[in-house]
Amino acid sequence: MTSQPVLSVVDLAKSFIVRRTFLDGPPLSVRAVDGVSFDIKTGEAFGLVGESGCGKTTVGRCVLRLIEPDAGSLRFRGAEMSAAPAATMKKLRQRIQIVFQDPYASLNPRRSVGKALIEPLLVHGKCSRAEACDRVLRVLDEVGMPAEAFNKFPHEFSGGQRQRIAIARALVLEPELIVADEPVSALDVSIQAQILTMLKRLKEARGLSFLFISHDLGVVRQFCERIAVMYLGRIVEIGPVPEIFDAPCHPYTQALRAASPIPDPAMRVGFAKLTGEVPSPSDPPRGCHFHPRCPHAMDVCRTRSPTPVDMGGGRRVACHLFART
Repeated sequence: MTSQPVLSVVDLAKSFIVRRTFLDGPPLSVRAVDGVSFDIKTGEAFGLVGESGCGKTTVGRCVLRLIEPDAGSLRFRGAEMSAAPAATMKKLRQRIQIVFQDPYASLNPRRSVGKALIEPLLVHGKCSRAEACDRVLRVLDEVGMPAEAFNKFPHEFSGGQRQRIAIARALVLEPELIVADEPVSALDVSIQAQILTMLKRLKEARGLSFLFISHDLGVVRQFCERIAVMYLGRIVEIGPVPEIFDAPCHPYTQALRAASPIPDPAMRVGFAKLTGEVPSPSDPPRGCHFHPRCPHAMDVCRTRSPTPVDMGGGRRVACHLFART
């Protein structure tokens, strides 16, 4: 691995305006991403986890600028891309690709698999049509799809096969980084294992880096080397997978870990009890966003947002319990 991160995200922020009728008052601003920072190393699978609505998908789409961020820095291989012009972004998108959660929704039902996979090669001028056909057939074979799939349509395949096709579409441009947004959550467990095994093989063979977005801690533990845990738009804990799973520090990470099933009947895990409701992202609590549900909340948690604390070994925790005095 090189010392320079393939992707560096610093203080990323994104808000959305929720339109309401004039009878309900003025529009609401929802802060989906609030000061998120992380790095992804070359050849690394970096996981982003959290409950639905925490902002992890918004982070992934901001990284590709499918959604324009409000603030923050996005650097790919050291080059700033947060304000890059359209021509520069077109070149960068050859090197950064995305795999969406629902492969049927992300594949055009009126286009055959071959046409869908050839299109990005022609748009970016990577090769001639004949060369594109050869490359697509090689990539289809790489993801475990037969050559006959080239002339078929998305509805002729199962969910797992469609996701393999979506992964192939991301691979044809030979990217360096793939944003995988819940790539196996819509699949059966047995198919999930097959797709994750294939992604691991592709990662090693191609030297790929991943931003792997998921709510399933078991999947993240199997695939990723490091993870960041998000809650209401903020990262509350970040670090290597073994440390995060074996000894989580932040109370929210502890609750997620306790709620994740362990496939071993000999192991018993006490479930952490979280009190209160999940706050609305349009009106988040002052101070630490987690304090209304935290069993360890202190007075300072209600008034001041915690600063991430370096715990050593590449691990950071944003919690007043670990504040340096």
